[in-house]
Amino acid sequence: MLSRTADNLFWIARYMERADTAARLLDMGCRISLIPSAQGYRSEWDSVLQATGTGDLFRRKYGEPVQRNLESWLFFDRDNPSSVASCLTAARENGRIVRTALTAQVWDALNTAFQELRQLERAGPSRDPSELTDWAARQSAMVRGAIDATLLRDDGYNFLNIGYHLERADSTARLMDVKYYVLLPRLDFVGSGLDNYQWSALLRAMGAGRAFHWAYGGEVTAARIADFLILNRQNPRSLITCVAGIAGHLDLLARAYGRESAAQARAHDMRAALEAGTVARIFDEGLHEYLSRFIGEAAALGTLIHEIYLSGEMRGCG
Repeated sequence: MLSRTADNLFWIARYMERADTAARLLDMGCRISLIPSAQGYRSEWDSVLQATGTGDLFRRKYGEPVQRNLESWLFFDRDNPSSVASCLTAARENGRIVRTALTAQVWDALNTAFQELRQLERAGPSRDPSELTDWAARQSAMVRGAIDATLLRDDGYNFLNIGYHLERADSTARLMDVKYYVLLPRLDFVGSGLDNYQWSALLRAMGAGRAFHWAYGGEVTAARIADFLILNRQNPRSLITCVAGIAGHLDLLARAYGRESAAQARAHDMRAALEAGTVARIFDEGLHEYLSRFIGEAAALGTLIHEIYLSGEMRGCG
């Protein structure tokens, strides 16, 4: 497969997952803003903005983060490269470029999402935010479903899934970090009703509330949430599941091309570290510090994947 085709497929997946994350951040902010006493390190909307990494861009355009402006920024604003609108548009453009590498069902799902987005834009940001977040999550699921149901399990499928898993790992870590490091007012709130409500809101925003209760029962604690979102292999959004997915698809590429790569070795090292991890060790390091380190490692892995597979030269292979 040509590296530019692989790059387009990789970014289709990343943009679709990023659109889904932007919608989930909006949903999380709306849920937590319903608690008038949630006076944390920053406001809940400033916390959500921090998670996106677009704070400077936002403040230059809107000033202080308030809900109405954040709704527009996260969903419709094309000055925000991570908004739902920007990501869906970019995913559809990447799909248009490599349309012959996609099945009709995958292209139809991408194109339908884009056309419906244009209708939403014409209607303006007057809809209930929950309707917008549900719509974005549904479009992401439809594209992912079409990929899983219709594409050959070849190298194109592998690059799509590497993109999905890499972006999902990053988003899970960022969503957790916003909750634990930014929203909680003080350490003495750990284990309080406010703490537990915020964790529950995070689970609901990630579409993982029911799965968590299936796995752990009714009690919501920081330790159980950390185990579920970082170390639980049954959770499709956990860090260990995502990293294992990246490593697995890089292994398939190594077999297809007959050579291993430095990215493959790096992914295996990350998976081994997660497999050896425990919640106690994570909290000893500090959850914020652990998540920040993981986000950096995931970004470095993404850069390595680009250099080896997507830049036009197969480097770092042996």
